[in-house]
Amino acid sequence: MDERTRYFRRLRRLRGSARRWSVVGGGLVAATAVLTPYAGIGVADAVWAASAGASAALAWWRWGDYRALAALPAPPPPQPGIPGQRLMAAVERFPAGRQVLQEMRRHKDRYAVRGSAVVQAWDRLDRASATLVGLAGRLTGPGESAMLEAAVAEQWLRDLGQRVASVERAIPLSPPDQRPGIAHAHESLAKQFTEGVGAYERLVAAAASYVAEDGHPVADQHPALTGLVEAADRLRGVAEGLSELRRPSTPAA
Repeated sequence: MDERTRYFRRLRRLRGSARRWSVVGGGLVAATAVLTPYAGIGVADAVWAASAGASAALAWWRWGDYRALAALPAPPPPQPGIPGQRLMAAVERFPAGRQVLQEMRRHKDRYAVRGSAVVQAWDRLDRASATLVGLAGRLTGPGESAMLEAAVAEQWLRDLGQRVASVERAIPLSPPDQRPGIAHAHESLAKQFTEGVGAYERLVAAAASYVAEDGHPVADQHPALTGLVEAADRLRGVAEGLSELRRPSTPAA
């Protein structure tokens, strides 16, 4: 639900609530004004009067809230959604659909740099990114900040790789006197991209080392592994004892 729809829905609710409390308050005030002179001031009349005053106060507050909200400018209408975007948003709600869309986007980005000088480094970046995603759930503490830096660096590297591919495709179309300058700039960008991918791979290797050391027990064996070995030994001992009990005894000669 967009902000504009939520705004008008809240406005209608406040107006309806103010009208209801106005009707209830008016009815109770009229009943109090009519019944009190005939029966005098008693307990029932005090209840009528208190209810009338409370209803009138609630109605006044609701009308005030309604006027205050109505004085605010309504949010602008949302941009009309494209049917394809709506379908993608619906698919992304499911984990399997999200993975499919991510794979499609990856192939689309890979197609944009096909045939360029950075395609091999781009494939290395894809492999390193997939590896880091697998490690993300186990990166805690300092690893969380490293994940944020890696996400920013990956976005910058992908933009840089696509820029290198675009410049490379424009070199044959440029005038002959401008080609050396463009080619030099292209080589500089490609070198920067390759060095950035190498730094990203080193970050992934450091993250893998962190996950490995974080999961390594202080002792020689993990307590869970020790418990498994001890449980296996106990079960083996019980099985051997039961076998001894069920084995028929040999009569003495």
